[in-house]
Amino acid sequence: MIFKRFYFIVILRVILLLATLFLFVFLVTVAKHEVSSIILALLIIFETWWLIIYVNRTNTRLTNFFDSIRYSDFSTSFSDRKVGKSFEKLSQSFNEVIDEFRKNRAAKEEQYNYLQTVVQHINIGIVCYGKDGKVDMYNNAAKRLFRKNILRNISELAVVKKEFPEILMNLKAGDKTLIKIFTEDELKQLSLYATEFRMRGEEYVLVAFHDIHAELEEKEIESWQKLIRVLTHEIMNSITPISSLASTVHDMLIEESGNEFQLKSVDKEDVESIENALTTIQNRSQGLLNFVDIYRNLTRIPKPNFRYFYVSEAFDRIELLLKPKIENLKISCNCKVLPKDLMLTADPDLLDQVIINLVLNAIDAVKNKENAEVSLIAYNNQNNKTTIEVADNGTGIKPDIIDKIFMPFFTSKSEGSGIGLSLSRQIMHLHKGTISVKSKLDEGTVFTLTF
Repeated sequence: MIFKRFYFIVILRVILLLATLFLFVFLVTVAKHEVSSIILALLIIFETWWLIIYVNRTNTRLTNFFDSIRYSDFSTSFSDRKVGKSFEKLSQSFNEVIDEFRKNRAAKEEQYNYLQTVVQHINIGIVCYGKDGKVDMYNNAAKRLFRKNILRNISELAVVKKEFPEILMNLKAGDKTLIKIFTEDELKQLSLYATEFRMRGEEYVLVAFHDIHAELEEKEIESWQKLIRVLTHEIMNSITPISSLASTVHDMLIEESGNEFQLKSVDKEDVESIENALTTIQNRSQGLLNFVDIYRNLTRIPKPNFRYFYVSEAFDRIELLLKPKIENLKISCNCKVLPKDLMLTADPDLLDQVIINLVLNAIDAVKNKENAEVSLIAYNNQNNKTTIEVADNGTGIKPDIIDKIFMPFFTSKSEGSGIGLSLSRQIMHLHKGTISVKSKLDEGTVFTLTF
């Protein structure tokens, strides 16, 4: 209907223009009216211009309409009320189409914002980057993992771990791997899963990072406990033949007569054999019992009796308890709590046990060093978690054994039992916390407790 009216008006104006032309020719050639001819000439020019403007108005409207769609400018509106009703419906259709595009774009923006919100708030780090390493997307969990608020290229992750960028660049779709990193105050074991997709004609890699350090630590502790139970069972079984041997010796020495017991007569050789057997039995039994007791101590940690107390109180107790040993070895001990009224929810007795063990290890590391120093520092870290550091300037821990020091019965000391750090880790696990270590040879060691 719209185009029919358009054609009708165009034809009407053409007919009017032709009629004017015929009249102009008549006046010029027949009537010889110069003034009227001039007026008609001007009228012809005006009608021609008016027809061109009228026809071009449609092209202009269409051009503006398609440009609005092309450049996503949906703020444009079309109105032809001042030029007649012939294009009112066409303008209305244009406006309706623009409005639909506007709604679709708003819906897509809402969907995009929704997905962005989900991606930014999930607890798994996500990094999306191109084949050139340029980062396209980087969520909040990844920022917390790597302690970097801005990441433009994955090469910048070299500050976290030197070979990290190379590992990421070599990941393919479906690849899974584990990587261990050390941030400012804790060890993190990351599980990486990669996928690839194509967008805007370019290939991208999306990698999900999940810190599974706590889960691995929990499984590790469970494995140790299972091992300890098995070993305890086996050791107790090994005591059985010792007991049997003791019973045999008893039968060799004691003669039972009714309700009375008499000592049998034995020769000198039998006495020596019995004495050696008894001594062996006693020493071995005592050794095995001590060994079993150590194992049992690792599996019988009492449940924490949580209290809310000042950290400075714990430091005061430790300092008072170890002061004679520290002064005797001429070791400088510094204790700092920032702020001074910092408080912690934990079991004070179990916490004291952990800190005492760490301080004793620190003392052992610095006892033969000049200007020996041990320090205890408590503060809230960047994640607002209470952190206690026990540091020394001692000999440090060798890199090849630093991953083994928390294993039960592993020790590098000639007189150590190897259960102190394992026990400390289990205590921290019961507190839903972590214990980590950083060390450099001949520079010192820092143990970090994070609650």
